[in-house]
Amino acid sequence: MKVVLLGEIKGKGGEGDVVDVAQGYAENYLFPKKLAVAATKGNLKQLEERRNNIEKREAVRIADANTLKETLEGKSVVVDAKVGDEGVLFGSVTSAMIADAVKAQLGVELDRKRIELGKPIKMAGSHEVAVSLYREIRATLTVLVGVTADEEVEEEAVEETAEAETEAAAE
Repeated sequence: MKVVLLGEIKGKGGEGDVVDVAQGYAENYLFPKKLAVAATKGNLKQLEERRNNIEKREAVRIADANTLKETLEGKSVVVDAKVGDEGVLFGSVTSAMIADAVKAQLGVELDRKRIELGKPIKMAGSHEVAVSLYREIRATLTVLVGVTADEEVEEEAVEETAEAETEAAAE
């Protein structure tokens, strides 16, 4: 069944896109939540009339996503968690905790659903986390769990020294 999307739906498309979906998905989810309308001749004609406005809104969304990417890219966020023996956490760090830490430390409001964590973090240390901002625009964020940024720099310096000593010993 062909439908016209009225907003962005992850994995399907953005506002104004005409996509083919299952009839049950359209009738039971998209239509009741007003996320799409059926792709009839009348709705397609209205879509063409609104195309200019949709393109303007799309350009604004992309610009906002790019500025947010510049703000987040390469930044690190510290998440406090209780760490047990061998760096294993008591519990785990979830995307909601990361979103709260980003808001508190960087002053940026993120939806927890946009944080692509895969599975919760259960080990202390530094973890790279992708944040989906809009369509294909993604930012990479470093999440420090159970350590502060100063400790992380010290650990990296110790690791580099150890690697240099190992290389010197090998020669």
